[in-house]
Amino acid sequence: MTATEKVAYLRGLSEGLGIDDTSKEGRVIKAIIDVLDDLAISVSDMEDDIAELGDQVEAVDEDLEALEEEFYGDYDDYDDDEDDDDADEDDFDDEELYEVTCPSCGDTICVNEEMLDEGSIHCPNCDELLEFDLDCDCGEEGCDGGCDKE
Repeated sequence: MTATEKVAYLRGLSEGLGIDDTSKEGRVIKAIIDVLDDLAISVSDMEDDIAELGDQVEAVDEDLEALEEEFYGDYDDYDDDEDDDDADEDDFDDEELYEVTCPSCGDTICVNEEMLDEGSIHCPNCDELLEFDLDCDCGEEGCDGGCDKE
């Protein structure tokens, strides 16, 4: 039984009891039933809107799924050999990354050894040329890169 049906049942009960609309109690009961009726109609409208919204979300989800399939393709094609995937993940885990802050825009960039060995890169945010001068490889804390330790 819906909320509107329940309110209609209460309205029928109050009319069946012969409650006088001119008495104080009768006016209060009638006002309560009117408010309940308004609330029941609002709830029913909201339930309809929610159902419609759910249908629209499902349609968008299906469209997005179709676009993802078209754009990304089928990932099963790439998972032919799980051992290769594990090896690639291990290689990535072993790679050491360094954070560099661009002095122009303040963007933080992650670089690897290969990028550092090249000596410079362009900031992907502002295109500023960032140069790396690695004179020292000693790894001593507090070293400014100017020592002869190896």
